[in-house]
Amino acid sequence: MDDMDDMDDLAKPRLADDDAQLVRAFATLGKDDTSLVGGKGANLGELSRAGLPVPPGFVITAQAYLAALDAAGVRAEVQKLLQSVRPDESAALTKVSAELKALVRKAGLPERLRKVIVAAYRRLGGSGHVAVRSSATSEDTAGASFAGMNESFTNVCGEDELSDKVVRCFASMFGERVLSYRVSQGFHDEPAIAVVVQEMVDSERSGVMFTADPATSDQSRIVIEAAFGLGEVVVSGQVEPDTYVLVKDGPRLVSVRIGDKTHKLVRGANGKDQRVMLPVHERSRRVLDDAEVMKLAALALRIEQHYGSAQDIEWAVSHGSFYILQSRPITTLTQNAPAATHAAPARVLLSGLGAAPGRVCGKVRILQSADESAQLQSGEVLVAQMTSPDWVPTLRRACALVTDGGGMTCHAAIVSRELRIPCVVGTREATKVLRNGELVTVDGHTGQILEGDVTEKIALKDQAASERAAASVESVEPLGTKLYVNLAIASQAAQVAALPVDGVGLLRAEFMITDALLGVHPKQLLAEGKREEFIEKMSASLLTITRAFAPRPVIYRTYDFRTNEFRKLKGGEAYEPHEENPMIGYRGAYRYVREPDLFLLELDTVARVRDQTPNLHLMIPFVRTKWELEACLELIDGHRLGKQRGLKRWVMAEVPSVVYRIPDYAKLGIDGVSIGSNDLTQLMLGVDRDSETCAELFDESDAAVLDAIRQIIEKAREHGLTSSLCGQAPSNNPEFADHLVRFGITSISVNPDAAQRARSVIAESEKRLLLQAARRAC
Repeated sequence: MDDMDDMDDLAKPRLADDDAQLVRAFATLGKDDTSLVGGKGANLGELSRAGLPVPPGFVITAQAYLAALDAAGVRAEVQKLLQSVRPDESAALTKVSAELKALVRKAGLPERLRKVIVAAYRRLGGSGHVAVRSSATSEDTAGASFAGMNESFTNVCGEDELSDKVVRCFASMFGERVLSYRVSQGFHDEPAIAVVVQEMVDSERSGVMFTADPATSDQSRIVIEAAFGLGEVVVSGQVEPDTYVLVKDGPRLVSVRIGDKTHKLVRGANGKDQRVMLPVHERSRRVLDDAEVMKLAALALRIEQHYGSAQDIEWAVSHGSFYILQSRPITTLTQNAPAATHAAPARVLLSGLGAAPGRVCGKVRILQSADESAQLQSGEVLVAQMTSPDWVPTLRRACALVTDGGGMTCHAAIVSRELRIPCVVGTREATKVLRNGELVTVDGHTGQILEGDVTEKIALKDQAASERAAASVESVEPLGTKLYVNLAIASQAAQVAALPVDGVGLLRAEFMITDALLGVHPKQLLAEGKREEFIEKMSASLLTITRAFAPRPVIYRTYDFRTNEFRKLKGGEAYEPHEENPMIGYRGAYRYVREPDLFLLELDTVARVRDQTPNLHLMIPFVRTKWELEACLELIDGHRLGKQRGLKRWVMAEVPSVVYRIPDYAKLGIDGVSIGSNDLTQLMLGVDRDSETCAELFDESDAAVLDAIRQIIEKAREHGLTSSLCGQAPSNNPEFADHLVRFGITSISVNPDAAQRARSVIAESEKRLLLQAARRAC
């Protein structure tokens, strides 16, 4: 029997419900075939028929997947298990996911289906390398994106390996993330999956391009990301790609950011993916020249015009030819987002990571240390290698901040968001490229430093955005989960207190203490007899905050300076040890026990403030062991503060040992725990959160980190403690709050500029949980 006879025989009712083909070539498919071959398969067919340069391939249809389940007699059992999915119950979700995947793997491929797949593979060459990609029937459509959730494999070679990878793609439809996402999107139909088999392009360069800016929803722009080797390094975020931004009108290239491409993936001698580290000169080499950028932009515009909507497109270059590997609708654009004005594109002097939003113009002032702060004039743009808490008084005079290093959780980013000034971090060379006195515009949203004053171009746009934000605050929906804010600077208290929040979940001590210490190390200050001066100044700052928020609670985290930060204060070198890794060194509760002087000074201050505003409470940071906490609580109990009525005592949950220690901590009489996601992630994943080299590894949404957070919340509830989270995760990505609500957290504390969005996400999560509970009850 020849190949076509195999395909005709397979289409008989013994294996499928009708006579439709179960394997379809790209050339026979179009965008309306999503229910048969999934979004990815339908789009590849549509692109092929439109004459775009798509590598050849075929799709194993969703009907073939269902026929495989029928042939094994497990389809009904799969459906029954799907009805039991409870995404808010993590352990149960894990169990159901494992059982579903086991059923699909057990079903495998019926012999007839395997023959047809092999026949189609042989028509592609039979011995060549192919990419095998899942294509769910709800995937890559305008309303949803399962991107990255289902399995995909590259450099698959041989009939046996192909058959194995197809089954693994089938099973991937029942991963935990996919099951949870289906429920959250309201998908209740029987799920089905198709599998794309496509000839591999031996990519020399590859990447992704968007026909609208995915960060700003600006549909007048094209954004192209590029890296060396296979595109997996871009899609998965393994390297920092080059970024090319174009205006569609022309099109014209308006900015180029060269990424630090540490490595590439290539096809190794054994035919499998091989990771190749790049030498320094290659890492910083531009991936695409201007002519190549324009060719890609032309393809992008052609694809967008064909579909009539903004597209997210995967591309590759092999032997000088461009290939389109995929196109899908961009599902995250903000509706009615205005296009930016591009009548006269400003020259981009430098690009980095936008860490605090806003756009301002000012003259550059480069400072090498906080000791040079007198040189900064009010309203200038402060440019530094990096900042620390002793820079805070200086930062108050700056209109914007630009740093060479750092990421979204660095000191510069945190303080800038508090001060509501634009901030761009991670530029690598701002202190070398920019010049003192140079007039620049800092765009904290896009991460660009632009030549001259271009702020007027978006004045109307900013005004409209402000009006929309103000209008949306007028109607505040009550929440079951308390929403707090993180605060560090007293002068912002009145403005932030006007927001619809339940209090301050994290009041950072370090910035106010730096002010109160007048730049002097605390031991030096005490030696100079200035104890009362410190208490008065610190009390005044705290009272500004507690009065603004009263009667809402304000949770004051006692100081958590690291030795490298204390050493920078006047006299610090005489008192502070040198540590190679201060992040996990002499800090937090252990420091209070060894040297209680400053801790007792803080207790004096808090007690004095509570005499007037009893809504101030205490939180102890970086607790590693039970005996440390016990010793700290003894210091509090022996102090006047410990005898004040109504004092709440919280502990920061930052060290992974807290997962084990919560029962012990509860017995010591604490009232609650607050998860510090920055330090917890750092210690769970073994990644210095300040490291630029390892920045791509720092992921607060990593499964291990999320599971630790879940355990902390559940154990706190089990032992009668309240739970909160006050790290950067919900502020940088308010959708992270969705996980916390499902875990049953008591409260969430975010940066003030993220409060409105976090409230919306929390409300949606709570409604979704109520709806799921109601459905179960019915």
